[in-house]
Amino acid sequence: MLQLNIQNETSRLRAVVLGTAKSNGSIPKVEDCYDPKSIEHVLAGTYPKEEDMILEMDAVAKVFEKYNVKVFRPDIIENYNQIFSRDIAFVIDDIFIEANILPDREREYKAINNVISQINTDKIVVLPEECHVEGGDVMPWNNYIFIGTYSGSDYADYITARTNVDAVIAIQELFPEKTVKSFELRKSNTDPKENALHLDCCFQPIGKDKAILHKNGFLVESEYEWLVNFFGKENIFEITKEEMYHMNSNVFSISEEVIISEKNFTRLNNWLRNNGFIVEEVPYAEIAKQEGLIRCSTLPLVRD
Repeated sequence: MLQLNIQNETSRLRAVVLGTAKSNGSIPKVEDCYDPKSIEHVLAGTYPKEEDMILEMDAVAKVFEKYNVKVFRPDIIENYNQIFSRDIAFVIDDIFIEANILPDREREYKAINNVISQINTDKIVVLPEECHVEGGDVMPWNNYIFIGTYSGSDYADYITARTNVDAVIAIQELFPEKTVKSFELRKSNTDPKENALHLDCCFQPIGKDKAILHKNGFLVESEYEWLVNFFGKENIFEITKEEMYHMNSNVFSISEEVIISEKNFTRLNNWLRNNGFIVEEVPYAEIAKQEGLIRCSTLPLVRD
């Protein structure tokens, strides 16, 4: 059996689900896209090719291998996008929570049955139907759980709004001893530079006490300021709108010292190295065209 343990975003990783780009399917129609960035690339004729995305994910798998991380991959569903395993479930402490995601992604969850079958059924939670949540919006950080949400009355109009207030409340009830802190995110169905699809598109804790942040991703300035105060201004790398668009906050920590990052994130990667991090650079610019990066394609199961 798998003994799940995720207390935060940066403790030493031991086991993870990495999505797959194999049999990714044809280029989607605009009306079938889930986010404005995919739409942009479909229209421009620059939507990523399957063989390029497979190479990118293999590069991440090799880094995991280097650090002796146990890697699970989903069963292949023919002609189906299974890259973003973060969306379908997430772990907090030793609890595996099935995300209530867009209904036509249900098959993705079943494709990781090789993992789910190894988890004690008492430790698997399915939230009530009215709770919408995706793993990209949920960040365990020791005594806190940070959650990105959108509570506007026009929630239903945004295909980019993935986590609702019902889910925030349900997660607080599941973990009464933790402080759940929610953040209102800026949403746009049409402009990828004005859309924080998930919390990890504009914020991510790294190391022991540092964070990557993008102010404009937050709708409420005081919530952004809360994070600045929590981590301390000197510990924050603030990314630009352009850097957010290229997903600079969506890196992934193997430990408090080691971070997997996209090789084109020059300013960020230099800052990380100057702050004592080991940066494992991988190519991920093609997958990024679907408004997701390295954190989005990983589902951590066990950290020390």
